[in-house]
Amino acid sequence: MSNYLPPFEITSTIIQQISLISESLGKLSILDNMTNLRLRRINRMRTIQGSLAIEGNQLNEEQVTAILEGKQIIAPMKDIQEVRNAINTYEHFTTWDFAKEKDLLKAHQTLMIGLIDDAGAYRNGNVGVIKGKKVIHMAPPANRVKKLMDDLLNWVKTSDAHPLIISSVFHYEFEYIHPFSDGNGRIGRLWQTLILSKWNAMLGNLPVESMIYKNQKQYYSAIHKSTQQTNSATFIEFMLNMILSTINSQLSIQISPQDTLHHTPQVKKLLSILSEHNKPMSRDELQQILELKDRKSFRERYLKPAIEQLLVSMTIPEKPNSRLQRYVITELGLAVSRPE
Repeated sequence: MSNYLPPFEITSTIIQQISLISESLGKLSILDNMTNLRLRRINRMRTIQGSLAIEGNQLNEEQVTAILEGKQIIAPMKDIQEVRNAINTYEHFTTWDFAKEKDLLKAHQTLMIGLIDDAGAYRNGNVGVIKGKKVIHMAPPANRVKKLMDDLLNWVKTSDAHPLIISSVFHYEFEYIHPFSDGNGRIGRLWQTLILSKWNAMLGNLPVESMIYKNQKQYYSAIHKSTQQTNSATFIEFMLNMILSTINSQLSIQISPQDTLHHTPQVKKLLSILSEHNKPMSRDELQQILELKDRKSFRERYLKPAIEQLLVSMTIPEKPNSRLQRYVITELGLAVSRPE
């Protein structure tokens, strides 16, 4: 058995963050009801879109939602394939054991199939992380990857550290090792979420990746600083901050009155019309039924909030201003529009 121990320290900030996360999770568990179920679809979409966007995928939330709903969109095939792979990966999410190499390799194969030739296998060549023209990290040689991953997975399995620490250390060490030719960022974030979900199932449904995407520069900076310091404490603190921020964001949604999130009178009227007609409708048709002449008011008060909350989707999401654009109510919108 390996005596491998990743280099990290538990700072006072980390201790405080763990306490705050535990407290916030307790509050969220009390509010975990049917309303939360409505948010899970949105959270999964944001998780997928955020994690892929960090790696350069250009699809927006509406396009990812369309793919989740089985609709066709016009976009680069590589971007579409990445989203489809991610959807399939998260569908198998709960079946994997975070300490088993075969499950890690299977997850990589599911996530990267059709995108790279060696999906599901460790890299055979040496790789580095390049920013502009500068190499900011040279990963360990390919012939060391298997041993390093065995040691890391064994540590994850046997460590008595808090799961919040274990998951963050794994995430950092995984990115340092860079075991695959591509897809390391996606798998690292996925595996941290998997580890956390085994500790608290709610963490498997929160879009932490979306929060990381919003703080992408700091994410890479935390990885770089931890490498320079030979200590992943900086990265642990960053990730715990992202987790806490995501939980608090969910709490603000849960605590807010339902009308604030979904049921403004304007959005309710729009959903009612789309539900009643049960067909794609144009902007002019909707405004005529609503007896609205001001296009800007209709967009800002009715259409925009409904689309942002994924209650309404566009038939041509890649061309939002198309004269052929039509709007349809989503499954989530139908659920929201039903009487309580």
